[in-house]
Amino acid sequence: MVSRFEHPAGGYKKIFETVEELNEPLPATVTGRIPSFIKGSLLRLGPGLFEVDSEPFYHLFDGQALMHKFDFSNGQVTYVRKYVKTDAYVRAMTEKRVVITEFGTCAYPDPCKNIFSRFFSYFKGVEVTDNCLVNVYPIGEDFYAVTETNFITKVNVNTLETLKKVDMCDYVNINGITAHPHIERDGTVYNIGNCMGKGATLAYNIVKIPPIQKDKSDPIEKSKVVVQFPSAERFKPSYVHSFGMTENYFVFVETPVKINLLKFLSAWSIRGSNYMDCFDSDEEKGTWIHIARKHPGEYIDYKFRTSAMGLFHHINCYEDSGFIVFDVCAWKGFEFVYNYLWLANLRANWEEVKRNAMIAPQPEVRRYVIPLDPYMEEQGKNLISLPYTTATATMRADGTIWLEPEVLFSGPRQAFEFPQINYKMNNGRNYTYAYGLGLNHFIPDRICKLNVKTKETWVWQEPDSYPSEPLFVQTPDAVDEDDGILLTVVVAPGAQRPTYCLILNAKDLSEVARAEVDIISPVTFHGMYKP
Repeated sequence: MVSRFEHPAGGYKKIFETVEELNEPLPATVTGRIPSFIKGSLLRLGPGLFEVDSEPFYHLFDGQALMHKFDFSNGQVTYVRKYVKTDAYVRAMTEKRVVITEFGTCAYPDPCKNIFSRFFSYFKGVEVTDNCLVNVYPIGEDFYAVTETNFITKVNVNTLETLKKVDMCDYVNINGITAHPHIERDGTVYNIGNCMGKGATLAYNIVKIPPIQKDKSDPIEKSKVVVQFPSAERFKPSYVHSFGMTENYFVFVETPVKINLLKFLSAWSIRGSNYMDCFDSDEEKGTWIHIARKHPGEYIDYKFRTSAMGLFHHINCYEDSGFIVFDVCAWKGFEFVYNYLWLANLRANWEEVKRNAMIAPQPEVRRYVIPLDPYMEEQGKNLISLPYTTATATMRADGTIWLEPEVLFSGPRQAFEFPQINYKMNNGRNYTYAYGLGLNHFIPDRICKLNVKTKETWVWQEPDSYPSEPLFVQTPDAVDEDDGILLTVVVAPGAQRPTYCLILNAKDLSEVARAEVDIISPVTFHGMYKP
């Protein structure tokens, strides 16, 4: 699953450049045959505007949200994209400067205003960004483009028009909410965000949004908190990007990457600071793993621990014989991986990109196993009795249970990331296959498949081609878990038609078809296939 290619020509720099939106869909040139069951839209989100006038955005997560769509109809394909008209975007366009502070780019008060109004605007507190560049998902009958703040943006996925900004704080006690919800088969949405808990300490809330309502009311209005996880540190919640969910449990991994609230509040209001300035990371803290019951929502106070790691994406999570098995895309150590995702790093020449990645945390696909009834055994004995894994859990003298993972894939500076599964068939259930985007020294250059049971791997890769997260679409009436196709958007900057939607057979990653357009497109993070 390791990349076979070097990228000395630096074509990847093109995926971090500003592009214009399209007023009309572009017809794509199709080679191969689009499977007849693919009739719908592939929706993707990512940054598209990397500077405003002469002011640059500095971090990968700062560029303004651009929504992409490939439409499939009777073997024909079109491509269209539009900027999401968030407050961050509209005001930047109007004032021709960065108006709202982004993840790694600070907005300064308007230089044209006089000194008094500038001084006061420093103290008003900073507006939280609504730049929803990370993902898109359904809630009830609606679709929302999202980032990790409290704002989500309703979009019309047919026209890509922006409909309205929704503040989740109006409905539930959270300060932000991840871009990786879990959606049950009936349309119920679960998500997690940090919040103010009891006695002004921090905590994490799992929020449940019900499916489509009989009376056609907005399900968001019926959002509620179902369970709360405590924070290991009173004033420093961990950064949380995703969580695990089985049929009966939630799994939350609390890593050592912390949001320092005091820094957040002080630096934020006076010095002109950004979100990246407010993270602390501390090896001593290690990683805490929490579980809670789903029905009724109830925190289970076992103290599971493991060594320091970074974690953005859970792959899958399931129960088996009194254990919870969960697989994650881990980064070793306590340092925040986002420190390596400054645009200057990603746009550097290949040798420099490689040098930066040498000192960064190293990626690894890991399986952890949690015993649901850990108090049966004496100290030091492995509590895991599942025959198919080498993951262990041992009771320590202080009452904590130490988890050691089984490594499912490891390649130096070669990440299996942006993982996907046959979600419809296997989310929260025992499964065999995961699909991912292969990062080569942080540059996305291949599509991977991993058998989590045998560790067998498959790779699709072409020279100077930069794919995105592969989305799995199941063949109708499929019996096999991997009977379906993968959809990914590939950018090949040197090609005649430099952007294409690639369709791969999920069984062996062989090419089924591609739909190419004569336009370049920037990097995308996450998205969905809407039938």
